[in-house]
Amino acid sequence: MKQKIFMYLFVFMALLVLYQYITSKNTFQDMNTTIENYRALNKTYKDSLATLDHKIQDLSYFNLERNEDAISYFERDGYNVDSLIPVIKDQLHELNFEKKNPLIPYESSEDRKMLINTVKILNHKWIVADFSDGEYWGELFINYFVNEDKTIDFELKESFLYPFD
Repeated sequence: MKQKIFMYLFVFMALLVLYQYITSKNTFQDMNTTIENYRALNKTYKDSLATLDHKIQDLSYFNLERNEDAISYFERDGYNVDSLIPVIKDQLHELNFEKKNPLIPYESSEDRKMLINTVKILNHKWIVADFSDGEYWGELFINYFVNEDKTIDFELKESFLYPFD
């Protein structure tokens, strides 16, 4: 009788160990598969980040903040580019407060006013800006000059109004 109990106990323990082995093996395989999936996703994300970084560098090529030649042009005259950029943008936006913005050669219909919205400083001489009155919109190509008294003069070179229906 004692031998039968030990034999049943041994068989039960063997089945329990076999069950735990199979369960843990499946769990480890699932975990390894999940880890491999995460590694593949991580690689994909790293590749995507590298691609986006290259795109950002391409898009910001014409940007005063990244243009070393333009920065050295201003630094030669004793200007700090980081503090000069907001001044240039502010002075362009201040032109919106005049009765008619002198840089925008188009008249708005009705009681609207053409205003400069977005400004991108390309280098030490050129600016691209867009303008709109809420219905019509266009873009400006502007030359700018920083004077010795730190005032800025703007000269409109080109402009266009997008066609409308």
